[in-house]
Amino acid sequence: MTATSNRTKLLKNAGVVTTLIDAVMEFSKGRPKSGVLLLGSALASSRIPGFGTAVSLLLRAYRRFR
Repeated sequence: MTATSNRTKLLKNAGVVTTLIDAVMEFSKGRPKSGVLLLGSALASSRIPGFGTAVSLLLRAYRRFR
């Protein structure tokens, strides 16, 4: 593998892991719908890099401006 490929894989995995952590935090705060949404986006993020991060940011923005 090349160095670029290794970095891409690492960033992809980091995005999935941080989205999973966000999902666990949502469940612990008593927000099951948000937790399920983030779990689904973490799964999708394994195929579409950055998707989970984008969903997490949009969820935070929605809460802030609600």
